[in-house]
Amino acid sequence: MTRTFLAALLLSTAAFPAIAEDAPAQPRAKNVILFIGDGMGISTITAARIYEAQKRGETGEENSLSFERFPNVALVKTYNTNAQVPDSAGTATAMHSGVKTRIGVLGIGPDAEKGVCRDALANPLPLLGEEVKQRGLALGIVTTTRLTHATPASVYSRSADRDWEADTNIPADQQGQGCKDIALQLAEARFDVALGGGTAVFYGKDKERAGRRIDPGADLPGQWAARSGGTVVKTTAELTAALMDKPVLGLFNPGHLTFMADRKPDSPEPTLTDMTAQAIARLTADPDGYYLMVEGGRIDHAHHAGQAGYALEEAVEFARAVQYAVDNTDPNETLIMVTADHSHVFTIAGYPQRGNDILGLVVPPKGNGEDGGDGTSPLLAADGKPYTTLGYANGPGGLLVKDHDDSDAPHEHGRPMPETGIKARQQALVPLGAETHGGEDVALFAAGPGADRARGVIEQNVIYAIIRKALGWE
Repeated sequence: MTRTFLAALLLSTAAFPAIAEDAPAQPRAKNVILFIGDGMGISTITAARIYEAQKRGETGEENSLSFERFPNVALVKTYNTNAQVPDSAGTATAMHSGVKTRIGVLGIGPDAEKGVCRDALANPLPLLGEEVKQRGLALGIVTTTRLTHATPASVYSRSADRDWEADTNIPADQQGQGCKDIALQLAEARFDVALGGGTAVFYGKDKERAGRRIDPGADLPGQWAARSGGTVVKTTAELTAALMDKPVLGLFNPGHLTFMADRKPDSPEPTLTDMTAQAIARLTADPDGYYLMVEGGRIDHAHHAGQAGYALEEAVEFARAVQYAVDNTDPNETLIMVTADHSHVFTIAGYPQRGNDILGLVVPPKGNGEDGGDGTSPLLAADGKPYTTLGYANGPGGLLVKDHDDSDAPHEHGRPMPETGIKARQQALVPLGAETHGGEDVALFAAGPGADRARGVIEQNVIYAIIRKALGWE
């Protein structure tokens, strides 16, 4: 056993005793639902609760999102074994395999070097999705991203690189060594419900399907359906019409599902709540219980783009899906947990007055001093211009002249006027092509059998143990 993997195991076992000696015995959960808001750090939760209520005409600060009313809360350390600030692959692996690992890899131990197929084959970790099926439970995966994206892929796949979503993504020097791309692994996996995007990685490059696989005629969904007896659906209507007693694979977009802020009322794509409802209805039919992972994945993508309004729309829809689960499951049978894989460098700043538009400029309350004003005029920064409540420490909203010409020098006219509203790109301190993750702890909310194991400050891989203990496997 190498030093790196031993350290990861010690880290895992050191974190588990806090939940291993519970007394008295905890009630057993029949079902577990893990909601993962990708990139939904605590500042995102705060801003989303305000935004949700302001859409109803309220001030917002006093609001609570659905999962904020859960009785049990913990803080979760998100770092990867080789990264202070993590990515979704390493963090999701911790939750679904019980061991912290490197940044950028899925379902393999920390001794495996990223991008090296042979290392991946030599360092497999357990997969919660595999164990769920081996124990006779139903398995569901729901996401607004590609089904082969890092977080959903952690349920069922092992990969030396999270980007090996199709065989065309595996470098030539790693081909033919025995590693399967993530789409192929999903097509060969056992599951009852898998709903999300990513059609392109499952099909060949023929003109009809415009896929990304090497074989022009590749049809992984068709192969899966023939093997499993399941149904492949491409729209909300097809999903609703699909037989309830057969497995279902939903691929609703060639890439990620459309942002909520960009959707039209007649969109053929289901919302996260729609998919959650379908998954629960189908999985509940299994008398032995189920495990369901639901990811609000586009919260993360909106933050990377520096567009807070888009992120908050996704977070509000995520909270709506959680509420649906609460309303349509038995609290005595189902453990529901809500967490994030990591945070973002997203801030709520200034001294805005109570009820100030969360997507607007900072307008302070009436009063004197740096935190006061006339109650209607925006606060001005040192450059004489207003600034928004929401912002980023880095990202595409960073200010360079190259936003206006080809120079990398600071903008000669200073900071432009900030944008406001749902489609605004918030300003950032450090200019980057994409905003980055944040390294602070994230929250874990829990309700149902075994929920009181979510307490204190825990390592992220402890979530795996909480799930297994709740199901009576430990």
